[in-house]
Amino acid sequence: MHALTSILALATTASAIQGFNYGSTFTTGAAKQQSDFENEFTTAQNLKGTSGWTSARLYTMVQGGTASDPISAIPAAIKTKTSLLLGLWASGGDTSFANELLALKAAIKQYGDDFAKLVDGISVGSEDLYRNSPMGIAAGSNVGAGPDTIARYIKDTKDAIKGTGLEGAPIGHVDTWTAWYNGSNQAVIDACDWVGMDAYPYFQDTMPNDISKSSSLFQDALGKTQQAAGGKKVWITETGHPVSGKTVGQSIASTDNAETFWKNVVCPLLSSGTNLWYYTLQDAAPDTPNPSFGIVGNKLSTTPLFDLGCDKANTGSSSSSSSSSAGPSSTSKGGASSTGSGSSASASATGSTSIGNSGGSPGGVPSGQISSQESATVTPTAIAPISTGTGSGSGSGSGSGSGSGSGSGSGSGSGSGSGANGTFTAPPSATSTIPASSAMGLQSGAFAAAFAAIMAAIYAL
Repeated sequence: MHALTSILALATTASAIQGFNYGSTFTTGAAKQQSDFENEFTTAQNLKGTSGWTSARLYTMVQGGTASDPISAIPAAIKTKTSLLLGLWASGGDTSFANELLALKAAIKQYGDDFAKLVDGISVGSEDLYRNSPMGIAAGSNVGAGPDTIARYIKDTKDAIKGTGLEGAPIGHVDTWTAWYNGSNQAVIDACDWVGMDAYPYFQDTMPNDISKSSSLFQDALGKTQQAAGGKKVWITETGHPVSGKTVGQSIASTDNAETFWKNVVCPLLSSGTNLWYYTLQDAAPDTPNPSFGIVGNKLSTTPLFDLGCDKANTGSSSSSSSSSAGPSSTSKGGASSTGSGSSASASATGSTSIGNSGGSPGGVPSGQISSQESATVTPTAIAPISTGTGSGSGSGSGSGSGSGSGSGSGSGSGSGSGANGTFTAPPSATSTIPASSAMGLQSGAFAAAFAAIMAAIYAL
């Protein structure tokens, strides 16, 4: 007991990063400008009942409405002294990612040390592996990217910052805990300096998930992620509970339950010195999504919808689990302490166990505000991953294909054969609430070219 108390005391003194996730657009599709980010960052820093929320996690480096200009969140962060977990959108194809790197390098050149000293780390992609998985596709999520692509993009990012003020910044990838626990994504873990975990017990509807189970479900997800990470730091990049919206399984969206989640899950994480970016400060901006996770309503206010104090929080079992399953604390750029890996999960990280819904996101993709990462000008079309291998067969439905390739045409066709398994992701309907990154939407020319190339390849087969 004394040893545990000592561990918690040491963890509490660690300089952990606390922040929120920030989308690049409003729910209307309009791009946020510098003043918008400044208002959000200032609100977060002055929330009543809490303190220390001075970091912002971004999903893209590209300013809305441009091809590769740096996002205006950067000068806003400099002005408000907000640290940044940078994000490079990685599901838009190579041309789109090249523009992300252009924006990153332009920001380094334009803002220099004022920018570099605020960077907590760099995330290459967000839930791309989940969206590319059968679970993500079944959830109706948008197009993702495979592990080899993400690992390559991480290398490209490291190369891009060599010799700059950001050289040495820790680079990782953000994904759902189920994606990390899937052994087929090991290449991404190997390429990362840190692992970012997204976990939402609210969405885990294949198991008992009422609010009283949130802490245990979250800790199980964290333990499995730490086990898969193999000693690398684990940062909590998204978690939260909705204040309003639909009931999922046994989990009810309400401010009371959001407060319970904060007390039982968030407060123990804060006391254990874990890097955390909560989802989210505001997602009703201005329209309220279903479900809505924002701790403030559709008008920015320093008065939250529920109590954010941790003085009466349950910091016992959840905090103990987090601390005991963590390896030695390590320090990232900016002096932030992060958890290492543990062995609390008993199953091996092969993805063979039944883990149910990832708890990953609203509508299958939590990587941004609901419907607010969509470009103001372009709605990206989901592209079927190209299958590899050999084989022959005839397609069925309205399209045709060969081998294991996906159907073409209206999207209802599917190829069959003995090649590697291919999948087709149909474009979201006009009424879909699945968010798409603004970084994807902005590269309309690149998307069109990529889509045409893939269609030509399919027809050639």
